[in-house]
Amino acid sequence: MLVQICGLPGAGKSTLSAAIAGLTPSLTLRVDAIEGAMWKYGIPSEQSGIAAYSIMHAIAVPNLRRGQTVIADAVSGVAAARAGWVSTADAAGVPLRVIEVVCADADEHRRRVEQRANDLPGFTLPTWDEVQRTADEYEPRTDERLVIDSTRALGETVRQALDYLQLRAR
Repeated sequence: MLVQICGLPGAGKSTLSAAIAGLTPSLTLRVDAIEGAMWKYGIPSEQSGIAAYSIMHAIAVPNLRRGQTVIADAVSGVAAARAGWVSTADAAGVPLRVIEVVCADADEHRRRVEQRANDLPGFTLPTWDEVQRTADEYEPRTDERLVIDSTRALGETVRQALDYLQLRAR
């Protein structure tokens, strides 16, 4: 199964992805880690976005074909990015499940963005203004998905995600 975990920067995608991966035998692909590696070696941010998604797709397909659950942690804010995940799941012959993470409290979301620590070498965390620009460009989703509000307790949201994905914690 391919699990697309999407939403705005700072909404809680990576926290949820890491929690699910820690409880299940799954592989997590984080677009920020790939972009950070690209930036570290001089690939400009204007070119890295599409390339990072393409790298994630290329890594996901063979792992999915081997029966590995893959969690894709990326904003996926526009139709073209979302279509890439559909194509990836189709190429691997596996179902795609989408979880959209939102932070329903704007003040909390801003606090998270402004105070979070950077755990990725080479990656520059977005500012609140950049997150707002991303929000302005974020196309509303109409596809089947689970929407998780990350202002709720992490344990509760992880259980909700595992139930939706029909995965059992190990």
